Amino acid sequence: MQKPHFLELSRENYKEFCKNIGLPKFRAEQISDWIFRKNVRSPEDMLNLSKELRSKLFTSLDWHLPEIVSKLDSDDGSTKLLLKNSEGRSIETVILRYENRISLCVSSQVGCKLACDFCQTGKLGFVSHLSKADILAQLYLANLQLAGEGKRISHVVFMGMGEPLDNYDNAIGAANTMIDEDHFNLAARHVTVSTSGIAPKIDDLSRDSKASLALSLHAARDDLRTRLMPINRKYPLAKLKQSLLSYQKVTNRKITIEYILIGGVNCSLREAKDLIRFIQGLKVKVNLIPFNSHPGMDFDRPSDEEIRSFQKHLSDRSVPAPVRYSKGLDVSAACGQLAAKFSSDLHESPARYRLLQKEKHLGEASPL
Repeated sequence: MQKPHFLELSRENYKEFCKNIGLPKFRAEQISDWIFRKNVRSPEDMLNLSKELRSKLFTSLDWHLPEIVSKLDSDDGSTKLLLKNSEGRSIETVILRYENRISLCVSSQVGCKLACDFCQTGKLGFVSHLSKADILAQLYLANLQLAGEGKRISHVVFMGMGEPLDNYDNAIGAANTMIDEDHFNLAARHVTVSTSGIAPKIDDLSRDSKASLALSLHAARDDLRTRLMPINRKYPLAKLKQSLLSYQKVTNRKITIEYILIGGVNCSLREAKDLIRFIQGLKVKVNLIPFNSHPGMDFDRPSDEEIRSFQKHLSDRSVPAPVRYSKGLDVSAACGQLAAKFSSDLHESPARYRLLQKEKHLGEASPL
């Protein structure tokens, strides 16, 4: 029988655990405090617990965490952690440092089924779902990395490898644990689940979680969106919008629209008008993300004029549309670039791997 993972258990679970071995409930509070407030990763370090209880915890629960294979620091202050889980699968998660917050971009799958034309992860194909514990471990390990700085993750975005709503139970279960006040205690509005548009699961999300919703849209005309995102064949824009309207009716929450601007493809005035028509009736904010070039992609970064013109059309119509320049370009940690490859270069020399990544992006002068 598989042991429950220590990150997945609620305080109530720990109370039940203590009750079953004849201990008072306050011990459960001490255990969860060690794990979720002090980031202690082994019962051996829970010093106010008896030796017997520490031993019982150790033998009854799964205390495994993914191995940190490499830590790649970007010049802009972001950090990509390359992890390997108990199944030997490669996971990437990215710490994003901003002036007023620290965000974590988590992965929900290894690879992805959706094969969006502009995304490096999609080129890997689908390998496996990540367990709830593997998703939570990304946040736990990131907090351990930040402990030396006296900081913690304040925001989480499910925008790493994979489609979260394709791994619904594990991803949404992890998001809810991140929000739970007895666990990581993040504000619900600071945990964002991003989807490429699995319409029925958006309906489920409105009932199952308080997490925020982001939609990776990238085109608001069916022919163009289908070209860029094959998922649009199954869930075209009309069906997708109906799910967004239903979601907003249930939750009354603003939806973030993620829109990658690809030079000469989806950022002309025509596409801006398409977008305005699509979001009518919805409460949204639009994040405009200039395309991040990477090997094997035929797309180009938009010109400054394309970005300004597209943004102005939205702003003139009172649509909030900030331009988000991706962090982590120099370590392939930016939007659309996550594609874990544990090559011999990486195993033997993380510094050499980082140099190779920088060489790929030589000449890119856009702000991060």
